[in-house]
Amino acid sequence: MTTRGGSGHAEPVRTAEHARPDHFLLHLSDTHLLSDQGKLYGSVSPDVTLKRIFTDLEAAGTRPEAIVLTGDLADLGQASAYRELKRIVEPAARRLGAQVIWCMGNHDDRATFRQVLFGQAGSAKPVDRVYDVHGLRVITLDTSVPGFHWGSLSGRQLDWLAEELAEPAPHGTILALHHPPLPCIQDLAVLVELREQHELREVVEGSDVRAILAGHLHFSTSGTFAGVPVSVASATCYTQDLTTEARGTRPQDGAQSYNLVHVYEDMVLHSVVPVAAGRTLSVTSAADSAAALAEHGVVFPESSTVPTKRRRDAVDRELEAMTSPITLPPRSE
Repeated sequence: MTTRGGSGHAEPVRTAEHARPDHFLLHLSDTHLLSDQGKLYGSVSPDVTLKRIFTDLEAAGTRPEAIVLTGDLADLGQASAYRELKRIVEPAARRLGAQVIWCMGNHDDRATFRQVLFGQAGSAKPVDRVYDVHGLRVITLDTSVPGFHWGSLSGRQLDWLAEELAEPAPHGTILALHHPPLPCIQDLAVLVELREQHELREVVEGSDVRAILAGHLHFSTSGTFAGVPVSVASATCYTQDLTTEARGTRPQDGAQSYNLVHVYEDMVLHSVVPVAAGRTLSVTSAADSAAALAEHGVVFPESSTVPTKRRRDAVDRELEAMTSPITLPPRSE
């Protein structure tokens, strides 16, 4: 079969190398919100940047299935900061048609995190949860250590993770955690790295984990861990200037970004999106793109992975009853 190109000659129909992605997630990290629209370093407004991100996403017609925020959501763990975070993120998520996946960081407070973001009773226990994104399993691991900035996973957490991973998910699993299991290219960051990473490696190896999402570093980077790709999203508040000497750090109000995560049948793609876009040079609309592809006879193959929703059973209903929201009296700060 052929189609006629704009030049007048016949173009053969060509199938694109890859089908459309099976899943699309947004990955944001390190929002570091403060109460009363407070500013970091006396000049950085993290709430303003976060609002701009969602304004831009909505204007672009972006439709992710889930928004994953990998920790350090409130700079001081304040209840009012978490409430402001919800006011920004949750309405935007509803308009985008996405579920929200919250993950703990070292700046977060476990009890307040639970109370405000999940409507549950406060607890100092790790906040580890499992989410079903149309057959793609997302597991959040709490690597925070109360009172410290380095990360760790307890034996109990690792046993729980191993039990969850014992049964593969229909479309595989993505782990989301704050401290990345990667080397630190800034020497000072070794003080706040994820410790005993080999213990996590033993659980991840041979499982259906397809990607690991993390934050903490305040710059975008990637690597592999236990044979699994690791993608670190830069911060939305402020970032690390990597042009400084390797043994030092230099925070900057610039280069803020977030990631688009596209999950295909045989790969996971991570794309960095800067918050402050450069000067527009030209525009090709979605309609123009579709017309150009049609002119050249390009079609996309059908994905063999059909998004599915896991069937709820009695165990699901029991867990929902046990973890249902609890009405709490207002908490003063």
